[in-house]
Amino acid sequence: MIRTTLFSLLLVLLIPVHAADLRGTGDLALVIERASGSIQIIETTGNSSLGRIEGLGDLSHASAVYSRDERYAYIFGRDGGLTKVDMLTRKIVKRIMQAGNSIGGAISQDGSLVAVSNYEPGGVKIFDAATLALVADIPASYGDTKQTSKVIGLVDAPGQKFVFSLWDADEIWVADMSRPDKPSIQKFKDIGRNPYDALISPDGRYYIAGLFGEDGMALLDLWNLDAGVKRILDHYGKGEQKLPVYKMPHLEGWAMAGQYAFVPAVGRHEVLVIDTRNWSEAGRIKVHGQPIFVMARPDGRHVWVNFAIPNNDTLQVIDTQSLKIIKKLQPGKGVLHMEFEPRGEELWASIRDDDQLVVYDTESFEERVRLPANKPSGIFATVRAHKTGL
Repeated sequence: MIRTTLFSLLLVLLIPVHAADLRGTGDLALVIERASGSIQIIETTGNSSLGRIEGLGDLSHASAVYSRDERYAYIFGRDGGLTKVDMLTRKIVKRIMQAGNSIGGAISQDGSLVAVSNYEPGGVKIFDAATLALVADIPASYGDTKQTSKVIGLVDAPGQKFVFSLWDADEIWVADMSRPDKPSIQKFKDIGRNPYDALISPDGRYYIAGLFGEDGMALLDLWNLDAGVKRILDHYGKGEQKLPVYKMPHLEGWAMAGQYAFVPAVGRHEVLVIDTRNWSEAGRIKVHGQPIFVMARPDGRHVWVNFAIPNNDTLQVIDTQSLKIIKKLQPGKGVLHMEFEPRGEELWASIRDDDQLVVYDTESFEERVRLPANKPSGIFATVRAHKTGL
């Protein structure tokens, strides 16, 4: 019996493994197909589609993060679903319904914990990344009546922390998960009305929440928490005519180039330029419409912008030295999301209303390829596994 087993093992070891049977994860990405509850797996070396995974529920506002080895994606569905997907086998590993309505999530610095921010019933739930077992439940209760707030702007931060904002409570919370069995919560109140989204700087130091209920933003220095929240860009729209907001801008595409940060202005046809040395306004760039994502190429040389309806057929490119628009592209109807390849030589864009993905060369701005996709929205590359806040 032992001899037979050893012979079988020897045969397995002698069978050659062809290169085609193996692949790494570094050039992979997933595309949310929001209408069909599916994701498409793509690769960016040859710009091709590898396959589709179905059965992920309501993906109308879905996002994803990655395990540190880039193999597993954690997808946060609008229906409260949390799905762990194997990017190599292109199969669902596990799926749980953790809430009634969720709006995004994050993975901890060491990759062991996955956190989900919830609208209904509110609060943050934290799970074991390997098993999706519940580790901690943090209700977003506030005020004397202990109402529960919607949670937005959830990001990971150094020191095994999660940072998030409470829409209804006008607060920012920092959750230290160094001891998962005893989360330590630090709360910052009265930060400004209705924080709607947030970002964290690439070095993990600064957390900035955009405010929907008033002009300005709220900044928290995570290195100096005792200093509290600082208001920046206060009243940047004061005295100007308010415009209807057709779609809430997203701040997670944090765009930095040298000393400047570029962020979308709420309800305005402007990209705001912030001097990060003192967090003051350094300029405004007039753009085609209400910006949604403002994203910097990995080298910071250019910033790409897409827009809300009725101008959502257009992309604009900003030169970060001159602060001028240098290119306008019109790839199709419903440009919802963009993602740079790891070193920034190409950019992928989802064209929802035309059921397409389009790839651009970021130097020549020439179109490289188009691929079919079913109402695509978010595009998430595995390189995000190694970036704070993404």
